[in-house]
Amino acid sequence: GFFQSYAVEVDIKDASNATCLYADWMMRFLIMYESNNGDYKNATLNLSSSVTHNGSVCGSDTQAARVAVQFGEGHSWSINITKNNETYQGDFITLTYNTNDTAVFPDGKRKGPVTILVKDPLHPVQLNTVFVCHNSYLIEAENVVQIFWNVTVQAFIENGTVSKKESRCSADTPTSAPTIANVTTASTTTLSPAPTTAPKPVENPDTGSYFLKSGNQTCFLATLGLQLNVSQDKPLLININPKTTIANGACGNTTATLKLNDGNSTLIGF
Repeated sequence: GFFQSYAVEVDIKDASNATCLYADWMMRFLIMYESNNGDYKNATLNLSSSVTHNGSVCGSDTQAARVAVQFGEGHSWSINITKNNETYQGDFITLTYNTNDTAVFPDGKRKGPVTILVKDPLHPVQLNTVFVCHNSYLIEAENVVQIFWNVTVQAFIENGTVSKKESRCSADTPTSAPTIANVTTASTTTLSPAPTTAPKPVENPDTGSYFLKSGNQTCFLATLGLQLNVSQDKPLLININPKTTIANGACGNTTATLKLNDGNSTLIGF
């Protein structure tokens, strides 16, 4: 499966056996790689059911904390977290994927581990506060898209207890409803039929551009807005958000496949 991924939990103890670093999250990776015949394909790398966390450390005022996990056939991921006065923040993320894993890269031209390094884009978090992000967010660099969701992280924990105070990511922040001012009108003696409530119009989906590359060349491009109309007990309209939707697939000599994954178990294929 495309959606088969496991949660990973890391609970690091200090010398006194108290929790100093806690992380619980889910992630997967969309990786573009070159096949033996020269085409570029997309692979999905998921966490396996067996994950180790060798190399994870608590950190201090002078040393970065580190969450490190190893999974599957030679794959690993880590994030360094630094402390700055009253906040902590992810510094850089390191992903190493192993193209010798034929289950993920069945026809990969390059063999062996590939490492990429990317800056963590998330905002600083106050100390004694846990960072929480239920909705998915993405980091893209060097032909790899990293997708994270159901994230709970706290570094530099004091007194061994994960805080109940939360700092939420922007993806979890609901959009405020617009404020409608009260309007007073002068009364009249004219009788008119009671107004009927107009049905709420359905918003048009945002337009997004989705593309695939073969080497440095774009081989598939789609610019469109997508709305699903699902017939159930009641009609259900779903707008696909291009900001959280990942495109993958493959370009061949006679066919091309584009897959759009919105991070919420909706997969559309062209």
